[in-house]
Amino acid sequence: MAHDTLRATYLVETPLDPARVAEVLAGEQSSGTFVRVAGETDALRQRSRAIVHALHELEPLPAPSLPSAWLQRQHLGGPWRRARIEVDFPLANIGRNLPTLAATVAGNLFDLGETTGLRLEHLSMPRTFRDRFERPRHGIAGTRAATGVAEGPLVGTIIKPNVGLSADETGALVAELCRAGVDFIKDDECCGDPEHAPVADRIRAVMAAVRAHRDTTGRQVMVAINISDEHDAMLRHAELLQREGGTCAMVSMNWTGPASVQALRRASDLVLHGHRNGYGMWARHPALGMDFQPYAALWRLTGVDHMHVHGLAGKFAQDDSEVKASARDCLAPLSIDATDHADVVMPAFSSGQWAGTLSATLDAVPSGDLLFMCGGGILAHPQGAAAGVASVRAAWRAWRDGTPLQQAANASPELQAALAFFERPAV
Repeated sequence: MAHDTLRATYLVETPLDPARVAEVLAGEQSSGTFVRVAGETDALRQRSRAIVHALHELEPLPAPSLPSAWLQRQHLGGPWRRARIEVDFPLANIGRNLPTLAATVAGNLFDLGETTGLRLEHLSMPRTFRDRFERPRHGIAGTRAATGVAEGPLVGTIIKPNVGLSADETGALVAELCRAGVDFIKDDECCGDPEHAPVADRIRAVMAAVRAHRDTTGRQVMVAINISDEHDAMLRHAELLQREGGTCAMVSMNWTGPASVQALRRASDLVLHGHRNGYGMWARHPALGMDFQPYAALWRLTGVDHMHVHGLAGKFAQDDSEVKASARDCLAPLSIDATDHADVVMPAFSSGQWAGTLSATLDAVPSGDLLFMCGGGILAHPQGAAAGVASVRAAWRAWRDGTPLQQAANASPELQAALAFFERPAV
């Protein structure tokens, strides 16, 4: 790959010649339209046109994955050919502009009439391009320093229920969770600035609880308060959160937008906890949208410190292999310079997690550089939240020491109770 280009890998499905469709895609996303326009010279096209670097045809499909009215108007049918293509985009077309980057590699190409499926699978970039954008201000090392957790997974939980609690009730729940021994607490993505608990009031109540716990125990629990909002309001929330001694803010990345998150990174020293709610629209259909790697790449360039990857054996649709691959993507450098780890982010596991799912999670991320967030896995523990935290920590020690979980449970009543409660058959 040239140092003046960005390479994107796509899976394309079409009844046409895939090589022809690849050229259509390259032109549409760089210098071309459906006809040559006035002033469009060969020299200009050579400078700004994307280039198809490689094409590997795959097995065809018996039926189209998605409809295309354009193909119907052309009376074109199968077989439905598939190919993996690599396209190199000139960096000069993009500059230092994140929205333009996103529009280039993931814009109108999804609507191309020639296709019945199109998915962005991977982005590769030179270090010089990566360095045009933000890096995580804190990342793994900063998160560990802020929480005082030197090794192993950070044990976290989620404030539930996500609606209905007043600001003072939320503060009281945070105080209870701090006493339970968690390292990390996050808001639910649906709780931003509700009328019954305005975000400013919630910040003050929560941080009062966190400061009181710190003053008593010396432990600073990190709370990712959801400040997702319109841009100017989000910056105000971040400023208040820092004044109140907060260390972390949560943002719903898809709905605040990359440029806004990038501006937040520049304006604030908070750890940015990137929540990916809505990601399923981009990723769930295998012939449409994008894989996690390019999705995460776009957001990592905004400077977020954490990124959600869902959880193993969780409640969502992703296969465990996809969750593991997403976590590994978070911990891999973005640029083709494999020695540059300054932009890695901490993967955040959640959804149906409890002590029994931790060992498989650590097998996927042996470094332990992860957030392990248990909502019900802590709050629904039959012996209470503190026992829920203790069960997760016992599971961590068992994995670290190579002790079978059931054997470790003999020395941990909390883990034993968790195994008995969470592994019981569903009713």
